[in-house]
Amino acid sequence: MVRRLTLATATAALALSPIAASAQTARAITQSDRTQGAQANPELVAQFGGRYDGPQAAFVERVGKRVALQSGLSNSQNDFTVQLLNSPVENAFAIPGGYVYVTRQLLALMNSEDELAFVMGHEVGHVAARHSSGRQKTSTIGGVLAGIVGAVAGNSGIGQLIGAGAQQAAGLYTLKYGRDQEYQADTLGIRYVAGAGYDPNAAPLILGALGAETALEARAAGRDANAVPTWLSTHPSNAARVQRARQLAQQQAVRTGARTGQDTAFLRMLDGMVYDDDPAQGVIDGQTFRHPQLRFRFTAPTGYTIANAADAVTVAGQRGQAQLAAAGRTTPAAAVVQRFQAIGGRIDASQVRETTIGGRASAIATTSAAANNQRVDATVIATTLPSGTYTWTIITPQGSGIGPFEPLLTSFAPLSATEAAQIRGKRIRIHTVRAGDTIDSLARQMAYPNLQRDRFLTLNGIAEGTTLQPGTLVKLVVAG
Repeated sequence: MVRRLTLATATAALALSPIAASAQTARAITQSDRTQGAQANPELVAQFGGRYDGPQAAFVERVGKRVALQSGLSNSQNDFTVQLLNSPVENAFAIPGGYVYVTRQLLALMNSEDELAFVMGHEVGHVAARHSSGRQKTSTIGGVLAGIVGAVAGNSGIGQLIGAGAQQAAGLYTLKYGRDQEYQADTLGIRYVAGAGYDPNAAPLILGALGAETALEARAAGRDANAVPTWLSTHPSNAARVQRARQLAQQQAVRTGARTGQDTAFLRMLDGMVYDDDPAQGVIDGQTFRHPQLRFRFTAPTGYTIANAADAVTVAGQRGQAQLAAAGRTTPAAAVVQRFQAIGGRIDASQVRETTIGGRASAIATTSAAANNQRVDATVIATTLPSGTYTWTIITPQGSGIGPFEPLLTSFAPLSATEAAQIRGKRIRIHTVRAGDTIDSLARQMAYPNLQRDRFLTLNGIAEGTTLQPGTLVKLVVAG
């Protein structure tokens, strides 16, 4: 999945002049917008794990509609659909037609209702400013194997892989906005927050938290947290963005009676919410992925990331990308042919080679493709487990074949009923700090094998060296 509200960090002038006008000229929601949004919504929600119900969902809906009214898109809260999604990725987005979304993982990172208001305002700002209008959509496989399917198929489409509806939805949220568009949405979001009676000074807080969480995730996955992605040549550091948001917020009048100190009502609302992976959808534990319902597991190479979507799991790193998908009850050879057909590849049964991987009957075929102006190998491997046949679609530099993914394929194995039953998820628990509690003593309760202190500090937005005050609330991630 794509991390949208990391907001593709950027820098620009602090002046508000060219942005203010667009906030006043937002086009009202049209029937075309409603139709487009209604068509994309079901597939989009499914791709992000479905709706997350409960008291948190009602809270998000109330705040989102309150902020969305400030956009000028509609004067009625009933024209907006605000949904909390059951996804373990920090993400938020909005699409034409009044649809606004935030994931439970991003909600858990927040520490106040004001921060939630800014996130929703930022995303509504993209729609109000019509940032998706006229933009080029990118071919994707679940947002990870970007450009590969079109290369194999010889066109810019994604064939039948995720379906026409999902393709339409993907085009609305998988692309990063440009520097100026992100800053415009920041500015509009801050304006909407102030107009709705929230504190705009929350904007730099959640932006800073997102930057810290991104760096922490990189460390946890064995990547360089300080490495500069290639897109930073045009999108400078998150620190610059936080500074800009802070200055913009200071230009807005803070409402009378704005919250000071801790937002205890917001924090208590988070108590009990699922965190990280929902066990029903599979669980990522370090470099290992386990699915208790489909009863399989695999381990990704060190330094490679695992991303879990509704219909596929992806593994990506510097030397290649792979995607796992279910193929139903069929033979491995037939599954390989079907998979290539789904992505537009020209492979027939005579090109499929039967083999054994990890002691299980498998089949494999490789073809050459062009991606990002370079040649790559596109390999499909199918393996049969007790729960069905599965395909791995692997993209590596030309001549590499399965390359670094051989250990991953070998590790792909069934789970016993006992192993599946032992898989437990995680939840947010709100703890009231007592006398004698310290950062270290509470961090040890975090349900992780490593980086417990860093995770505790980042989740709670606590600076290193802070002394916890009795009576305040903190978030813990616990098993269960």
